[in-house]
Amino acid sequence: MESEALQWRKWYADAAAETCELPRAHKDISLFHRMLLLRAMRPDRLSGALTQFVTECMGEAFVEQPSFNFFNDYKESTKDTPLFFVLFPGEDPTPIIERVGAAFGKKISERTLTNISMGQGQEKVAEDCLIDSAKNGKWIILQNVHLMIDWMRGFERKLEVAVADDCHEDFRCYITSEPPPLDHQDIIPEAILQNSIKIANEAP
Repeated sequence: MESEALQWRKWYADAAAETCELPRAHKDISLFHRMLLLRAMRPDRLSGALTQFVTECMGEAFVEQPSFNFFNDYKESTKDTPLFFVLFPGEDPTPIIERVGAAFGKKISERTLTNISMGQGQEKVAEDCLIDSAKNGKWIILQNVHLMIDWMRGFERKLEVAVADDCHEDFRCYITSEPPPLDHQDIIPEAILQNSIKIANEAP
C-alpha cells in the first residue's frame, strides 16, 4: 500500500469500491478476497459486493425478486378457498384482481365483480353480496376487514354457509387486511386464515 499509495487512495475514495479496479498488485484477486478487503477497509460497500458474489456464484434468481404474478395464485384458488391479501404501505391488490377478473369475464361494470370497502354500515351489504356471488358465480372483494374485527368473527360462519349451499364453481372471495399492529393482537379469525391462500406482496 505504501508503494502504490495514490492508487489505493483512489480506490478507497471511489463511490463504488466493490466494482472499482484495484491497484496493479492486487487487481487479479478473486471476488471472495475482494470482499475480505472491503470488509476491512470499506465495510459500507460490502453489501454491494455480496450481491455481486451471490449473483456470480448462485445466479440472479437469488438476488432479484421475481415480479408478482397473480395468475399463478389464482390457479390455486377454488370456490372454497378465499384469497387473503396482507396489505403493506404502497401495495394495493385491487387493480391486479380486476385485471385477472377481466380475463375471466368478471367485471365491476357487468356486476360480476363487486368491490366493497368495509366500514360501518357495510355489514349487511357485504353479507347479501356474499350470498349472491356464491350462488351466481361472481367474485367479491372485501377490502380493509381489519376495520371490522367484531364482524369478522361472524363472517367466518357466513362464508362457510355460502360455500356449502349450492355454491357456483366460479365463485371467488378476496379479502384484504392490514397486519395487526402488535404480534399478540388478533384481527382475523384463525379458521379464515387457515382456509385461505395468503398473499403478502411486500416491496423488497
